[in-house]
Amino acid sequence: MKQPEQPNNDNLWLRKSFQTMSLVSAIGIDLAGCTIGGYYLGKWIGDKWGNTGLWVGLCVLFGMLSGAASIVALIRKATRNSDER
Repeated sequence: MKQPEQPNNDNLWLRKSFQTMSLVSAIGIDLAGCTIGGYYLGKWIGDKWGNTGLWVGLCVLFGMLSGAASIVALIRKATRNSDER
């Protein structure tokens, strides 16, 4: 019976490189998006209820924390997928 072809080292290296680049890009975009979203949410709430500075600060902090939690989940998923291969 014929064995399936094994990918050569160049293709494996290239694939791993692109996976690493996409993970790093996703981390940056995720943290920046959550933080910027928190800013705009805080600005909107501050315009509605007053005390804009407090709401912007709280929502930016919440955005950064949610971004960090999302990054942890993303890294766990990526390492779990790499362990299966």
